[in-house]
Amino acid sequence: MKLAVTGGKGGVGKSTVAYNLGAELDGVVVDGDLGMADLPTRRGPDLHDVLAGRATPAEAVSEAGPVALLPCGRSLAGSRGADPTALVETIDAVERQYGTVIIDAPAGLRCDVGVALLAAQACLLVTRPTRPAVADALRARELARAVETPLAQVVLNRVDGAFSERRLDRLAGTLEGPVTQIPDSVAVRRAQRAGLPVRAVETAAEATEAFATLAKQVQTGVG
Repeated sequence: MKLAVTGGKGGVGKSTVAYNLGAELDGVVVDGDLGMADLPTRRGPDLHDVLAGRATPAEAVSEAGPVALLPCGRSLAGSRGADPTALVETIDAVERQYGTVIIDAPAGLRCDVGVALLAAQACLLVTRPTRPAVADALRARELARAVETPLAQVVLNRVDGAFSERRLDRLAGTLEGPVTQIPDSVAVRRAQRAGLPVRAVETAAEATEAFATLAKQVQTGVG
């Protein structure tokens, strides 16, 4: 399975969703934001090195932490030296070795977002329960449609209080995909500060259960 986690803007919690989904699915999370990497760093070669031909995907995947990760470098020189078109081949290679790949795609509508979507067989669209965030998510949805990457799930992240069924149905209709809610959570923030998935911090947290539900829904929808 190759799944891209995308969103219309930064700050919606896209990387957090990708990291926790990688933990739940026991997959490799690829930090696909070549210019503004956000996932934890690891020692050794990174995605910049792979896309520049200095390392193989197998050499760059780190299993040292709680989630297997192909990190991305944070230097401007590394970003400029990377060939984004090699991402599709890189993701294929990681899938062949590990089976499940979660791509943390860049935020927004830059060309590298399209490449990340092209590398995936389906995408997950992350948004927040605000009108501006949903409007940005709608533009990201259009990009996924333009490159013919199916939408597996919409994630309504950091929800403070439950949405009514009517509002969830309206959002699902607007973005044309099933919606899963992830609650706003102290446990998630603690996990972020520690660089851990929320399950490693609090197994009984509501957010932990929500990520587990999301993983099951993705497995059912994407396979």
